[in-house]
Amino acid sequence: MAHQVTLIPGDGTGPELTEATRRVLEATGVEFEWDVRQAGEEVMGQYGGNPLPEETLDAIRRTRVALKGPITTPVGGGFRSVNVGLRKGLDLYAQVRPCKSYPGVRTRFENVDLVIVRENTEDLYAGIEYEQGTPDAEELIGWIESKGGRLRHRDAGISIKPISVTGTRRIVEFAFDYARRNGRRKVTAVHKANIMKFSDGLWLRVAREVAEENSDVAFDDRIVDNMCMQLVQRPEEYDVLVLPNLYGDVVSDLCAGMIGGLGMAPGANFGDDAAVFEPTHGSAPKYAGQNKVNPMAQLLSGMLMLRHLGENGAAAELEGAIADVISEGRSVTYDMKPTRDDPTAVGTSEVADAIIEKLGTRVA
Repeated sequence: MAHQVTLIPGDGTGPELTEATRRVLEATGVEFEWDVRQAGEEVMGQYGGNPLPEETLDAIRRTRVALKGPITTPVGGGFRSVNVGLRKGLDLYAQVRPCKSYPGVRTRFENVDLVIVRENTEDLYAGIEYEQGTPDAEELIGWIESKGGRLRHRDAGISIKPISVTGTRRIVEFAFDYARRNGRRKVTAVHKANIMKFSDGLWLRVAREVAEENSDVAFDDRIVDNMCMQLVQRPEEYDVLVLPNLYGDVVSDLCAGMIGGLGMAPGANFGDDAAVFEPTHGSAPKYAGQNKVNPMAQLLSGMLMLRHLGENGAAAELEGAIADVISEGRSVTYDMKPTRDDPTAVGTSEVADAIIEKLGTRVA
């Protein structure tokens, strides 16, 4: 049977990236029924200023799987982020960002193979904020001081950082389950519990409790600033990192830099009832329609989707074909050439063509 998948082209360069990925995924021999839905800045006029139509969320709830292109976050007030809206609307509490180096990609590091598991719904990204000078902010500052807290300056904007036992337990359990399913050797919980004792302290305490219940997988923990230093010194010592929302966002970009940049960084967001697969980079609207941008992160996100759908053989063949094209270095975009003005660089669709050709060779 064909897999039903919601396809969200996105905006900016999203449509050309998702089209290239759709062609490659179909070339694996896996059958799909695509339910194409819209989201992003470019469709706001059609949906009363809403860049995330409810019908798009409903489609994902029905298919339970979505492949999404990058989306432009509208500038200004109102909607914070389509990505955040998707995660909240579908309770996609676990973000997975594999960071794996492939021969042929320019980078200062070799043989990196890390997985970032980021809690998606809590922490400072929960969006509980109070603007400086507003009555709510003033009232909150007064309450803080009435409880013995001291602010050096009262003219402050305030963000609140909720980290719950429930949210922490389910993301750490997810990290251990992911490690076990994928043959990973260790989970490392990342925190700042030495300073934030009641939020990150809770995170660390619950992570250690979950680790005791999953003793078949190795566990350790690291303070986030020390973790960043160790990643650039000894990345081979780490495997699966599980982090609260903000640290996960920052550290995943650090790890992407170790493997050649966001153009090589796929992503997936998981909840109990749905999964959305997307690259971690932005929509690059200035390159829209130019058939120029690197599709590797989108393609690798498609590979992660194949794994999720149980199509492990097709996923392995696709990753192998991508790796072959990268290592040969001929049919790659400008950013993956020795110099960015290399005249032999190809476009987005030509990269897809080369991978499809490799897939045919590998299957034969």
